[in-house]
Amino acid sequence: MSYFSELGLAEPILRALSDKGYADPTPIQRQSIPALLQGRDLLGIAQTGTGKTAAFALPSLHRLANDPQGRRSAACRMLVLSPTRELAAQIADNMRGYAKFLNLSVQCIFGGVPSRKHARALERGCDVLVATPGRLLDLIDSRALTLRHVEIFVLDEADQMMDLGFIHPLKRVAGMLPKERQSLFFSATMPKAIAELGKQFIHDPVRVEVTPQATTVERVEQFVTFVNQAEKQALLTLSLRAGLADGSVERALVFSRTKHGADRIVRHLSSAGVPAAAIHGNKSQAQRTAALGAFRQGSAPVLIATDIAARGIDVSGVSHVFNFDLPHVPEQYVHRIGRTARAGADGIAVSFVAPDEKPLLRDIEKLTRSRPAPLALPEDFTKEASRLPAPSRKSAGPGRNARPHGKNDSRRDRHGERGAEGDTERRFRPRRKKGVGAHRQKVRKAV
Repeated sequence: MSYFSELGLAEPILRALSDKGYADPTPIQRQSIPALLQGRDLLGIAQTGTGKTAAFALPSLHRLANDPQGRRSAACRMLVLSPTRELAAQIADNMRGYAKFLNLSVQCIFGGVPSRKHARALERGCDVLVATPGRLLDLIDSRALTLRHVEIFVLDEADQMMDLGFIHPLKRVAGMLPKERQSLFFSATMPKAIAELGKQFIHDPVRVEVTPQATTVERVEQFVTFVNQAEKQALLTLSLRAGLADGSVERALVFSRTKHGADRIVRHLSSAGVPAAAIHGNKSQAQRTAALGAFRQGSAPVLIATDIAARGIDVSGVSHVFNFDLPHVPEQYVHRIGRTARAGADGIAVSFVAPDEKPLLRDIEKLTRSRPAPLALPEDFTKEASRLPAPSRKSAGPGRNARPHGKNDSRRDRHGERGAEGDTERRFRPRRKKGVGAHRQKVRKAV
């Protein structure tokens, strides 16, 4: 008898787990599921990739299955909020797998898809709704969705949801939820200030912390190379080209602080014969899906991403993570390198640190209580770098919302992306009033 059957989970859920090959629970699952089956609120902290989705999905699906109800129009019984489109889709896919033998409906909504399509999908209601905040409020404002019947509310990656401009949307959502509900918060990091803020959303929660906060994955070897900012691109190109050629790099995820920086890296790599794709908030949903698909399939073994990908990419076989730019928020470093060393594998994380980034490195070392090993520049680096071809001036396809690189771009991107969902920034920005002023602005643009 497995641990999951000992808990008394519904038989259809056990069958689904058997099909997935689940036998032994992860620490976050072992400590969370019993409390959730009792109906308690929960604050769960565990490293990314440790099974948090199953930890909240299994007891929640058990509760819904044991209390069958007819679906209400434009409503859901369980709401899961995620900061990014990719993570929302990943959660929904996992929940569909766990519920494959149950008569439960799982819907997923996020920006980049026509809202009318989502509204039609919700007309008959659903049992589980996975959503990003911007699209959720769009549908509520258009009266295509109500939250009056939510019994279970889940906030995944709670620290990012509360820290990156989502707090006001979250307050709106919380005000629409029934007071009598079960609330679950899960995250890999939970700074004390944000944990205090979360108390207004959860009541007397059970706290489950299976690893010290912000502990980096033990199987990740961490390295740092000190290099001038202008030399980072050549170092990355040479490292990837050599690693892909000798097989030491199987699949690499490269983090850029800005969207336009990610597109620039792709252009340089492509010119040097390194297959690469980019994923960030300026990309259309079709472009993001295509880039992630190429990365999974191996046709583009290098994926350049902004921090939206730190919470939404679950791809096996990522052998290397490169921090082209260090994050301004040290907790993001934990999420970034957690994209490798998954499912028992080993991984390597390499950070390129310019002189002005050394304070950021010290913050990361203080948070993680670890110090990456120094990694020297390759032999004949200057000579080899001079031989690299110039990048094509052709755009890397930044999507219809892209802007030319300039002053406005640096103001938008200096702290990374505002609103990891991609459409969040547009959704919560004050709308420009139509009329004479808008007409004058249009004329000025035309001139």
